[in-house]
Amino acid sequence: MSTQRKNKLKNIMLLAWQFVRKNGFCLSEALKCAWRNIKLKETLYKGIVKFHFTKVDGTIREAYGTLKSDLVAPTKGNDNRAKNPTVQVYFDTEKEEYRCFKKANLLA
Repeated sequence: MSTQRKNKLKNIMLLAWQFVRKNGFCLSEALKCAWRNIKLKETLYKGIVKFHFTKVDGTIREAYGTLKSDLVAPTKGNDNRAKNPTVQVYFDTEKEEYRCFKKANLLA
């Protein structure tokens, strides 16, 4: 098994256990959500992706986003903020600014 594949599987398991501990998911539900998150992140780096997530207020949001370097706007100043492992950041191509959502709320 390649190192890249091992790292991907490791990240999926770490994310799934995070969902179990912090969000009360059962393991099978957590693994499905972790796979969705990993696949979304991979496709965000390839181009613009349409996806859905549940906002904090309970409404469902349809988003078009990307992380592809030639499609995102340059960031202003130094970004010295601490990374939050429970949140996925993406560049919203409709609003043309960075947005984020809780990884546990990803629908499709």
